[in-house]
Amino acid sequence: MSQPSSDAQVDVAKSAERGRFEITVDGQLAGFLVYSDEAAERSLPHTEIDDAFQGRGLASRLIHDALEITKSEGLAVLPYCPAVRNYLRKHAEYLPLVPADRLAEFELS
Repeated sequence: MSQPSSDAQVDVAKSAERGRFEITVDGQLAGFLVYSDEAAERSLPHTEIDDAFQGRGLASRLIHDALEITKSEGLAVLPYCPAVRNYLRKHAEYLPLVPADRLAEFELS
């Protein structure tokens, strides 16, 4: 697949019925971030970007938007996914979403 043009429409949406956040490029599913909610915590165990869309920064956009949505919903984040943990290491402004007593568990302290 060719690179999307700079004016490609990239959208992230929460798909509650599928239990994931989905990222689309010009309406085509490019990847997803699986989640599950329990009490006031959202577990994020797996992020996947289709091979055809690799190398375009879509995983970062997907994780960013998922964290923003989670923050707006008032939920804590349990970043089981390595990609989410790496994002959090680079964007410390989202670390407060992880319960303080669990930062070490995710190697974020």
